[in-house]
Amino acid sequence: MSYADILQGRFEKAPLARRTLQCVELIVLFAVPLTFLLFAMPEVGDNPIARQGVVWVANLAMLMIVYLGLRLRGQTWAHFGLAFGKPRRATVVRTLLLSLAVCAAGIAAFLLGAVVMASISGIPESTDMSGYNYLYHNLPLLIVTLIGVYIVSSFGEEVIYRAFLITRIEEMGSGGKGVQYLAVLISSAVFGLVHFDWGPMGMGQTAFMGLAMAIAYLKLNRNLWINILAHGYMDTILIVQLFFVQGSD
Repeated sequence: MSYADILQGRFEKAPLARRTLQCVELIVLFAVPLTFLLFAMPEVGDNPIARQGVVWVANLAMLMIVYLGLRLRGQTWAHFGLAFGKPRRATVVRTLLLSLAVCAAGIAAFLLGAVVMASISGIPESTDMSGYNYLYHNLPLLIVTLIGVYIVSSFGEEVIYRAFLITRIEEMGSGGKGVQYLAVLISSAVFGLVHFDWGPMGMGQTAFMGLAMAIAYLKLNRNLWINILAHGYMDTILIVQLFFVQGSD
């Protein structure tokens, strides 16, 4: 019997211990990258590329913590709806079509978030995107950034803020729709909060986007690839836009 089997057996026999360890896992998931960011950001100064690299490292650390949690439980990525292997052609077509629909829903929710936040706090000045000026007409950096964003944001954020948070919060609860709704709201709120550097408007927009993505994840049988692709389309639109348009202070 493996250590994962023993650990899983203990979890099943001791719900309180299971919930306690799950709380510890959640705390570690956010405490480790936050601590790293607090120490690393002052060291890199105002260099936008270095700062982006620090954020990527922090997100990769979160992915590693999620993976270790799966291994300790004897689970695989499939537990979060992330299947690997050669799919059927019909499955690929269906996934691609649904991902386009989810992308449209995510963009609509993002825009709705802007309307809601504007009604609460007023219309802010244009967001300062000058930190991304290194992308302006720089094709090599555009390619590198897109690759990094696909891994850290498109893949990483969907794993962490949709699949992991929703699933683990559900497992900590007593089951039922109420816990599921709470998991969706918490994951969406956290997703908005981690975009604090976008300001109040940006946090509201990403929270609404996160809500749409969370609902899609549950309604589409937790097929995380649909969310990952949809997130990738949105990230591509944003990054390519920054390649053509220079930000201003």
